[in-house]
Amino acid sequence: MEKLRVELGERSYEVLIDRGNIPLIGERLLRFSIGKKVALISNPKIFELYGEKVTSSLKKEGFDPYVVLIPDGELYKDYFWAYHIITRLLESGFDRKSCLIALGGGVIGDITGFVASIYMRGIPYIQIPTTLLAQVDSSVGGKTAVNHPLGKNMIGSFWQPSLVWIDVDTLDTLPEREFISGLAEVIKYGIIWDNEFFELLDKNKEKILRKEKEILIQIIKRACEIKAEVVSKDERESSLRAILNYGHTIGHAIETLTGYSSYLHGEAISIGMVYEAKLSSILGFLDRESLERIKNILKNFGLPINLPLNMDFSAMIKTILLDKKNIEGKLRMVFPEAIGKMKINFEISEEDLKKVLNE
Repeated sequence: MEKLRVELGERSYEVLIDRGNIPLIGERLLRFSIGKKVALISNPKIFELYGEKVTSSLKKEGFDPYVVLIPDGELYKDYFWAYHIITRLLESGFDRKSCLIALGGGVIGDITGFVASIYMRGIPYIQIPTTLLAQVDSSVGGKTAVNHPLGKNMIGSFWQPSLVWIDVDTLDTLPEREFISGLAEVIKYGIIWDNEFFELLDKNKEKILRKEKEILIQIIKRACEIKAEVVSKDERESSLRAILNYGHTIGHAIETLTGYSSYLHGEAISIGMVYEAKLSSILGFLDRESLERIKNILKNFGLPINLPLNMDFSAMIKTILLDKKNIEGKLRMVFPEAIGKMKINFEISEEDLKKVLNE
């Protein structure tokens, strides 16, 4: 089992990565000071695949699992379904010693963490991410949120999990499009932090796309290491952690304006990374060769790199101006100066933004 630790003082926790370890989750939970009531939050598709393994493991170790399912998809990561989960927990007598388990992708992880952060002013939760995107990104770092029609992740909180339990065998049942979408976030870590990791990904494209377990464990661990290092230095995004948002300013706007239904998260972030890299090039920070490397690696892994032809650019700019990273009405972004080096919270003008979006 591969292990790494997110160092946050009393809020520190482990990220454990292995094959076939989902049935061992109950045994692991015995190490935590939690009550016997455990809520498993999932969606019908994932629960059908892995729900029985998790609940059987919990029962075997004396836990009392209670299942709450919400529909599958980003559309359902909202305050209505968060309220639904809270209602179910209250009806079933969950208290401050109870624990939630998020079994699923980023939607399930985000909404479960958000509910855990506000239920009775905060209870423990465990992440069991079943998608590549969730394994390398949303399950680690403690950002929790639900969406608002005017913007993605606008209602949220920082609430760290007690454990992240990754079973790479879950990627065997992940649809190809979702797997490739998750690779966008993996590639992001190379761009923002580690040129050698970027090159490793580029050189091992075929092995990665074949889902060879050895390379998958290697890249998942490295991605989580990078995120853990960044989060440990800046938990609440006062400075450094902002680099994790690379591609997300434009990417989130794409998701919002297409109703969270046309693009998977990683697909939108892929486009966002390309256009934010173009912006860096226009501003004179990123050289043309590095820009082409970013575009090519995303394209070669099967990710989109162009904005949709029918995109309303005025609406897009309006949405971007609502981004959480903006301060006092000033548009701030992160973008690469080189592969492995980022410029943080740089203030840009609407004119520069219009120029890159219309390129």
